[in-house]
Amino acid sequence: MAPPIPLYRNDIVQLRKPHACGGDTWRIVRLGADIGLRCETCGRRVLLPRAELERRIKRFVARGVDE
Repeated sequence: MAPPIPLYRNDIVQLRKPHACGGDTWRIVRLGADIGLRCETCGRRVLLPRAELERRIKRFVARGVDE
């Protein structure tokens, strides 16, 4: 099992599948067992389990500050 990917608030990630609005970039707004994401295109907020998010990440667009 791989170690968890370090995630920080305000990281912007590109996911493998686009959102229904057509956007594929998301800002991390909440950390914990569930990760809160906000779509950069339409503003929709969703919660994903950390393991599922780590599988869906394609790349980091921008990194947030290590808090």
